[in-house]
Amino acid sequence: MDIAALRDAHPEHWKKACAIRTLTLDAVAAANSGHSGMPMGMADVATVLFEKHLKFDASNPEWPDRDRFILSAGHGSMLLYSLLYLSGSPDMTLEQVKNFRQLGAITAGHPEYGHARGVETTTGPLGQGISNAVGFAMAEEHLRAVWGKGIYDHYTYCIAGDGCLMEGVSQEAIALAGKQKLGRLIVLWDNNGITIDGKVSLSDITDQKKRFMASGWQVIECDGHDPEAIDAAIVKAKTSRKPSMIACKTHIALGSSAQDTSKGHGALTDAQLIADTKAAYGAPAGAFEVPADVKSAWEAIGARGVAEREAWEGRLAGLSEGRRARFERALSGDMPEKLGRQMKAYRKQLVADAPKVATRRASEMALNVINKIVPETIGGSADLTGSNNTKSADMTVFDASNRRGRFVHYGIREHGMAAAMNGMALHGGLRPYSGTFMCFTDYARPSMRLSALMRLPVVYVMTHDSIGLGEDGPTHQPVEHLAISRATPNTLVFRPADAVETAEAWELALAQKETPSVLALSRQNLPTVRTKPKNDNLSAQGAYVLAEATGKCQAILMATGSEIELALQAREALETEGIGTRVVSVPCMELFAAADPEYRTKVLPAGPVRVAIEAGVRQSWDRWLFGEGGDATKADFVGMTDFGASAPAEVLYEHFGITADAAAAKVKALL
Repeated sequence: MDIAALRDAHPEHWKKACAIRTLTLDAVAAANSGHSGMPMGMADVATVLFEKHLKFDASNPEWPDRDRFILSAGHGSMLLYSLLYLSGSPDMTLEQVKNFRQLGAITAGHPEYGHARGVETTTGPLGQGISNAVGFAMAEEHLRAVWGKGIYDHYTYCIAGDGCLMEGVSQEAIALAGKQKLGRLIVLWDNNGITIDGKVSLSDITDQKKRFMASGWQVIECDGHDPEAIDAAIVKAKTSRKPSMIACKTHIALGSSAQDTSKGHGALTDAQLIADTKAAYGAPAGAFEVPADVKSAWEAIGARGVAEREAWEGRLAGLSEGRRARFERALSGDMPEKLGRQMKAYRKQLVADAPKVATRRASEMALNVINKIVPETIGGSADLTGSNNTKSADMTVFDASNRRGRFVHYGIREHGMAAAMNGMALHGGLRPYSGTFMCFTDYARPSMRLSALMRLPVVYVMTHDSIGLGEDGPTHQPVEHLAISRATPNTLVFRPADAVETAEAWELALAQKETPSVLALSRQNLPTVRTKPKNDNLSAQGAYVLAEATGKCQAILMATGSEIELALQAREALETEGIGTRVVSVPCMELFAAADPEYRTKVLPAGPVRVAIEAGVRQSWDRWLFGEGGDATKADFVGMTDFGASAPAEVLYEHFGITADAAAAKVKALL
């Protein structure tokens, strides 16, 4: 690579791009860890994008109509931090850059959403960023159709590397994007041919350009170090109705002795290498030194969008008072005031009607109320629309011919679906939810974890929640999945017992602003167990006394979901034998753990024996069985200890001993 020729051909561009490269070298050296090669290789592409195309105002990083820039190859985080600092983002000071990867700094090893404005999503787990980008682009298409181009009219740009494209979720994402014809989505592929182990060809021979074309994308190629070629490629990409992939041929760790090697992928910390590389660049030798004229040029780039942002603010102010209030409410994540009143009336009606329905059907019934009142909800399913019951009666399908539609057919892409929902939530203005079978939590899990990590109020509708799904057998019967989700920090897991608790769970999930929710819903019909109308949402405390003991309470039966019916039957049998038994419904353990300790003690007093019933593994029940005033010698569990089997639901419950008789027997043995 002739560095001198690159410098001479475009000297002003070269100096701006090299500021990214030298900041990267210095920050990684100071931290003695990180990834130098990708920012050094993609600096030219990023400079052209920010200078010529990206619609943003560095002084106002959260302007709703900004273009979104997503660094899917998150290990190259110094590219993003350098861009934010150089362009004048208020959060990203030089001191933060100097403290790269240090405790308390906003410059984490991989970009973390919420640490610094301008970081659009948490990336690092490869493939997540490009998959989030699909959700960002879908959100923009839908909101532009709803609000008009005067309010939403922007692009989503994503830098992805070879590793992102190897991860399986990337195929789910690019296939969805191609099907949806997301012409405002532009992926810039860092085509450097190097991974940690060595050349990409060690493990992969995929023709990525043909792969994207086969998925319905426009594919463009360019020299990733020629600013004119990069500019022309982006210009062309912006004219297509298809999503575009620009294959940018680059050299990892450009200009260093580690260029085009696997060593260049990681941390370049050798002082001589850094000095030699800076000399080759013609850059200042001092650490973290950016010439004043270069910093000024970058700050001018950061200010380029001020007038456009101000014009947008004028258009927003020109909306009617009601429409502007709705826009601001949706962006804030608040629910309409009307929703609380309607849900209270709906719960009262459910108690009166006492339907015997599967909670997946009860969820659909609740959505028929909710989606009429909350226009920013956008639902979907991973090819299980009729089983998950996530499409309410008023919803039309979102696709290239109907951008106003609010229901997405994600196809059999659980992981891509979850990642896209994260992108929608991050974009702002929408409340995404979608469904699959609960056992496929396994497939969606990496993105569900990131929902929790990024504090996104995404709702996961997980139906067929136990061995109660029956004949499909153990491959489809979730046993450990409730425990997996309950073990995840900042996640609410609801397993409602009937239609009333299901409505309460939806109301609570939509009230969250920083926490995702998992709704575990039954395939089989369940009776209404809430027989008395209540103004309060009883599930809000996480657990409550559903049925009180007659006389002295000697035993407490705790359960969730479909097993509440068994607990009530066991209570009836025990009461006939003079054993005072309380039934506690525990629709959400996380909310119960967060409740006032005095309330928890009131629900679970010390003294009575405790038996929990749930058609899953015991893990996550121990706190409520043995802690909170409990006693390990006076507690037991009725549930699963192994995988399920293929048979009708009622046969399976009997076979695995999850019965009212078994629960009653456990109580008597403990007494």
